Amino acid sequence: MVCEKLFKKIDELSDKYLDVLEDICKIESPTDDKEAVDRCGRYFIEFAKKKGWKYEVFDEAVSGDIVTVILNPDAEKAPVAMSAHLDTVHPAGLFKEPVVWRDDKNMYGPGVLDCKGGAAAGLLVLEALEEIGYSDRPVLLILQSDEEKGSTPSDKRTINHICERAKGSVAFLNAEGYSKDKLILTRKGILRYRIDVKGKAVHSAQSYNGKSAVLEASHKIIELEKIKEKEGVTYNCGVISGGTTPNTVAEECHFFVDIRYNTSAEYEEAVKRVAEIAERSYIGDTTARVSIVSMRPAMEYSEKNFALLDRINEIFSQNKIPTVTAHHGLGGSDAAYTTIAGIPTVDSIGPEGDRAHSVEESMVLSSFSECAKRMAAIAYCI
Repeated sequence: MVCEKLFKKIDELSDKYLDVLEDICKIESPTDDKEAVDRCGRYFIEFAKKKGWKYEVFDEAVSGDIVTVILNPDAEKAPVAMSAHLDTVHPAGLFKEPVVWRDDKNMYGPGVLDCKGGAAAGLLVLEALEEIGYSDRPVLLILQSDEEKGSTPSDKRTINHICERAKGSVAFLNAEGYSKDKLILTRKGILRYRIDVKGKAVHSAQSYNGKSAVLEASHKIIELEKIKEKEGVTYNCGVISGGTTPNTVAEECHFFVDIRYNTSAEYEEAVKRVAEIAERSYIGDTTARVSIVSMRPAMEYSEKNFALLDRINEIFSQNKIPTVTAHHGLGGSDAAYTTIAGIPTVDSIGPEGDRAHSVEESMVLSSFSECAKRMAAIAYCI
């Protein structure tokens, strides 16, 4: 087994880095709280300083700063990039004390799976590689700061920097949560709109003279919701708000629509369909304004990604790691951007767990070292 010494070192260090994971999960870091996300990023900076590793900081005015920790910065071969995000969806204070805790099988806490588990495992990979004297390639750990909101707060500056920093890498390993023996190589994109409908307000006793924005919005929602294809495009109108009092015909109403799509062609069709439904007045004499809330591109088929998967399976076979199959993800990810940038990418190579985005979020303790071994083997052998 090529990586026997490396795997032994990971096993020796695993408990130490589970403590690191607990530390960083205690630093609650919701996306919109720049100071909190930066505080979590500083943990990695201070850690890198103590280890003597190089680090870089990409200053970001709105979102948290991007921190990159680098092993072997002067190595001449093309780098391997690992990535995870430090922001979470959880508002600070949502989790009861203790914020992070463990039982015999799992660790629980904000971001323990999505995606601080992958970030801590990345640090473990760096130390294990250094301890066995690995020096062939630069190995990067790039820590994203506003992934949970699709890099919308930074107007894509964060993810654009990540793609630029990882350019030329032989592999980009995105450490979102792992699903047994599967890596994600394609994903749906996400397009979110806010649609504001304007009608005519009158007293409800004379509702026949009014034009209800709520009623018009309802027609639009019903039309949008007609498309829900398991393998194709889905439309979901999850939030609606309108009207002022029960005895007034609503003059204004707005709602949000979340659209998932697989390809650029499906994206273009969705844009066209939303525009047509917004323009049409189903009850007459109403108007609507469409605003984009956020957009994430689809992670479409890439020969480079599938060639990387083949090489990964060769490495895994050599090292008695279960081989993996390509899987299609239904949620958005930074991996779509690196794929578009032409960087060979696999997604969801992090630890295993359950209930991400909930107060029951958990990570399987035994999967933490398994995650590190997968990423370390790729870095060592590719």
